[in-house]
This record gives sequence, structure tokens and C-alpha cells, in this order.
Amino acid sequence: MDIFLGLLTNILEEGFIYGIMILGIYITYSVLDFPDLTVDGSFPLGSVTCAAMILLGVHPLLALLVSFLAGAAAGVVTGFLHVKLHISNLLSGILTMTALWSVNLVINSGKAMVPYYDMPTVFNGTLANLLPKGYGVLIISFLLVVAVKLLLDAYLKTKSGLCLRATGANPQFVIGLGKNPGRFKILGLAIGNGLTALAGAVLSQQSESASINSGTGMVVMGLASVILGLTLLGRVRFVRGTTAVLVGCVLYRGVLSAAMLAGLPTNYLRLLMVVLFIAALLLNNTFGKKGAKRA
Repeated sequence: MDIFLGLLTNILEEGFIYGIMILGIYITYSVLDFPDLTVDGSFPLGSVTCAAMILLGVHPLLALLVSFLAGAAAGVVTGFLHVKLHISNLLSGILTMTALWSVNLVINSGKAMVPYYDMPTVFNGTLANLLPKGYGVLIISFLLVVAVKLLLDAYLKTKSGLCLRATGANPQFVIGLGKNPGRFKILGLAIGNGLTALAGAVLSQQSESASINSGTGMVVMGLASVILGLTLLGRVRFVRGTTAVLVGCVLYRGVLSAAMLAGLPTNYLRLLMVVLFIAALLLNNTFGKKGAKRA
């Protein structure tokens, strides 16, 4: 029982932390219909930025905010390349992701991994000390992802949020309203990559280290979680798209953890991620795409 409880706690912790990133990918992929590959670079950007802030003595919450802004800036660059320079969406993301490798390395002082053990984080502060021992990470990560989800749901109901949703579904409608859909694409990419970087920062504070390699495979995991969640829950009327993709993320992490517990060698982890992504695509093709655009 203790082993099962420990495994479940670990799955939920990872699901909630990566869930922040999944909400960002939901904005770019599902709402904007923009396959953004910047994620593999903006996730470690949030991680290394947060580490740099913590080492400078910045408050952990402020470090999270700065990391979000750094990721948003990366999203703006991708959006600028696509909207203003008319570079394709895939290539725009690839170019930004490639450039971020150098940026992340510079921020990380030229090191692949920078630890900051015993430094203040959101997981060892005053709030964490008040929580049940062994469940601090779980509760705090849950509170963070719920806060992000609620803020995102509230934004999508605003006039700006509605225009953002319309940009992905029907850009001509946005033009008819006298708005520039290109600006909303840039805004959506900024939000999406900001949340991705925020997830990287939260994971960095949880592990008390920052690695420039932490973004490898994030696009695959993110898209698989979004597709899986929307496929399974996209037709449930009372379930929001943001909720569905979070459930998809937890399920995805659960399958990975179960495979590792069953003895799958770590060398096959990336292969399993690809297999799960293909499985999510097959499920989506089998049961239809209804609800894939819901916000």
C-alpha cells in the first residue's frame, strides 16, 4: 500500500507540475492551431532563469514570475518570425528553439546543470512547513496548477480571450471585427511559452537544480497529453478543455511511471513517449476530433 501511495503521489506531483506546461501547449496547439516547437527551448529557459534568480537571492515567487516573462518573450520572438517575417509556424518554432539553446547555456553560466540546494524555494518556505510532511510538493503544485487554470479560464472569457480563440478557428471573423489576428497569434504564443517556462521554473525549484537538457521531449509529451485529454473528455459538456488536458497529462505521466515501475529500462523512455504519442493520435482519429477546439 505504501508503495502504491508513493507512486500515486509521484504521478500527481509530476502531472500537476507538467500540467502548467500542458495548459500553455493547449493554448498554442488547440486554441491557436499553431504547432509550436519553441516549447523544447522555453521549458529549460524557465528552469535556468529561475535558478539564476534564486542564486541572486530573489524571492522564489518573483523568480517564477520572471521565468514566465522570459518564456513569454521567447513566444513573442516565435510569433514575430511567423507573423511579421512570414516564416512558417514550424520553422519559426525551430529557429527560436535552436537560438534558446545558446541563451539557456549563457544564463546557466555555460554549464549543463546548475544546482542550488538548500536555497529558498516555494517548496521549502513557510507554506510548505505548514503542510503534512511528505505531501508539500503535491499540495503546492496542485495549488499552482489550479491557480493557472482558473486564471486561464477567466482570460478566455474576456473579449481578448474570445478574439484569441477566434484567431485559431476563424481569422477572417477577427479581421471583420477590426482586429489584427497576427497580434493575437503573438499574444497566444507569449502566453503558451510563458506557461511552459513557468512549468520549467516550478520543476527547477522542486528539484533544486536547472538543466539545459530538461526540455528534451516536452513537445511530444505536451501534444500527447493535450490530444489524449481532449479525445477522452472533449465530448463531456461540463468538462472544460483546460481540465481535459490536465487529466490527459496525469494519465500520460501515470503510464510512464507504471512502465518504469514494471522494469522498463530508462534507455527506452523516449521510445515509450513516442509510442504513447502515436497511441493518442490513433485514439483521436478513431473517436473523432469533436471538442478539439473547445476552450
